[in-house]
Amino acid sequence: MSAPYPTHGRLRSYLLFVVAVFYFFLARSLARHSALEFASQWYSLAEQIILSLLLLLGYAAMGYWFSFQNHPLSEQGLPRRSGFTSEFGTGLATGWGIALVCVLPMAFAGGIAIAISSHLADWTWLPIEIAFFALAAFVEEIAFRGYGFQRFMDAVGPVGATIGFAAFYGLVQAFLPGATHLSFTVSIVFNILLSVVYLRTRALWFSWGINFGWKASRALLFGLAVSGVNSHSPVVQGDPMGSFWLTGGGFGLDGTWVALLVMLLAFPVIYRLTRDLDYIHNAPILIPGGIPVDLDAAARAQHDAAMGPASPVVPAVAGLVQIAPLAVPPPPPVPNPPDSTN
Repeated sequence: MSAPYPTHGRLRSYLLFVVAVFYFFLARSLARHSALEFASQWYSLAEQIILSLLLLLGYAAMGYWFSFQNHPLSEQGLPRRSGFTSEFGTGLATGWGIALVCVLPMAFAGGIAIAISSHLADWTWLPIEIAFFALAAFVEEIAFRGYGFQRFMDAVGPVGATIGFAAFYGLVQAFLPGATHLSFTVSIVFNILLSVVYLRTRALWFSWGINFGWKASRALLFGLAVSGVNSHSPVVQGDPMGSFWLTGGGFGLDGTWVALLVMLLAFPVIYRLTRDLDYIHNAPILIPGGIPVDLDAAARAQHDAAMGPASPVVPAVAGLVQIAPLAVPPPPPVPNPPDSTN
C-alpha cells in the first residue's frame, strides 16, 4: 500500500479539485476536435483514445507537481498490484450480471426481437466496438474516481466526495439526448456504486470492470441502446418490446425502474465481493511521530542507576580449570630458651 498523500489543507485540495474538473472539460473538447481528423467510422474510438491519454497524462502531471506523488499514474487508482487482473475480471462479470438481471424481466414480460448479422464485414467491427466500450469506461473511471475525486475527498471526506461526484456524473449524463429524470437518478446511483467499489478496493480495476461490463454487454450481447445510442453493435441488433418502465424506450435500460432497483440490490453483493480487498487495502497506516526513543536502553540505564556499579566479571576461558592453592597450616610457635644467667 502506497504512502498517503501529503496534507495540503482542505482549501488547497478543493482548488486542485476545481482545476481537475476544469481540465476534464478542456480535455473532452480537445479530444472531440482532434478526432474530427479521422474518418467518420473511426471518430468514436479515436475520441476515446485521445481523451483517455489526455486525462491520464494530465492528471499524472498534476499529481507529480501539485501533490508531490512519486508514482502519479499508479496513485490515480491504477496500481499494478498482485491480482489486479482478477479484480478487473470479477468486476467485468459483475457488470455483465447486473445487465443480465435487468434484461431478463424485459425478455419475459415483453420480449426482445434479436437479429444477428451474417456479414463478415460486420463481425470485423466487433473488436473495435469492444475497444470503444473499454476505453469509454476507462475514461469515466479516471474522470470521476481518479485524481479529481481523490482531491475532493481530501477536502470534504469520502462521503461528501461520493455524493458530490455522483451529482456531477448525473449532470453530465443529463445533457444526453433523450435523458429523463429517471435516467438522472439511475446515473447517480450507478456512480455511487462505483465510488463505493473504489473506496473499498483503493483502485479502479474492479470499478472499471463493472462499468465496462454494464455498458458493453447490453450493446454487444443483447443489441440494446446505451444512453440513447443503439448503433454500437454491428453484429447484434435488439428491439425490446414491453412497457417503458422495463425497456426505457429509445434511451435504453439507463432510464428504467428495473435498472434502478437492480443497482440498489447490487450494493450488498458488492460489499460481499470486495470484503477481502477492503480488509487488505484499507488497513490503517501507522505513521511514527514525535522523538524516537530506545525504550530498552532507557530501561537498562534506569536499572543500572538503581543497582549501582556492577563488579567486573572475569570472563571464563573454555577448557581451563582454576585450581586453588593448597592451604598450609602455619608452623607451631617455638618456645623461648631458658635464661642462662640463673
